[in-house]
Amino acid sequence: MSDTTEDIEIRLVLEAIFRKYHYDFRGYSPASVKRRLHRAKDHFGCRTFSLLQDRLLHDPTLLSPLLSFLTVQVSELFRDPAYFRTIRELIVPHLRTYPSLKVWVAGCSAGEELYSLAILFREEGLEDRTLFYGTDINLEALKKAEAGVFELDRIPLFTENHRRSGGKSSLSDYYTAAYGAAVFDKSLRRRTVFSDHSLVSDAVFAEVQLVSCRNVLIYFDPELQNRAVGLFKDALSRKGFLGLGAKESLRFSRHADDFTEFSRDARIYQKRGTP
Repeated sequence: MSDTTEDIEIRLVLEAIFRKYHYDFRGYSPASVKRRLHRAKDHFGCRTFSLLQDRLLHDPTLLSPLLSFLTVQVSELFRDPAYFRTIRELIVPHLRTYPSLKVWVAGCSAGEELYSLAILFREEGLEDRTLFYGTDINLEALKKAEAGVFELDRIPLFTENHRRSGGKSSLSDYYTAAYGAAVFDKSLRRRTVFSDHSLVSDAVFAEVQLVSCRNVLIYFDPELQNRAVGLFKDALSRKGFLGLGAKESLRFSRHADDFTEFSRDARIYQKRGTP
């Protein structure tokens, strides 16, 4: 079956983004990219994707808002509490055996997951020996993550998630409410490095004991999923842990044999002990 005009236009938009700005969405799931580009096209008032491509090529200021459409920006503190409870109860005992730790939150978006882990590690007494890396390709999202400011109306959900994850204190201990926003304690990010990093094109930058990359792989095609998991495998130390999203799995990955299934329910894998 031949491509539709719209399919051809979308490929050209993605090619334009890659060639002019070096952001590569060509390996993202076609259905997801198409859905997000439709929203962007409507938002920017472009009748066709060709018109969107034309504006993108001649107006660099369009890139940043367009990236917000193409990258996933939906998360919450302690999202899927069972995942964090598993880390707290089953993985932390392993991590306590290390004199120093590095944790990589890949695709950290506005930082909700990273703050969740920073709070969990503080409650478990591991914070002072841990360095956190929060990476994303969306610079605006990274700025929000560094600011640590979240809408106040999201706090009840965050609080309930924290409680269900086995939280050992009140979430209110970690933020100050003012002017409709919750400003999280900046000490939570004193051992955090936020950085621009692409799972599509960049390399491994550190050896880590835990990678948490949740609800990102579902937006990649199989080849790009394999690349990302290969990066995680190379970044993890022996017997390091990889946490994925509730709908993600290593089942069909070419790297599946490099991991054991540590917790099927929580989608947490452990790198095998062989060098």
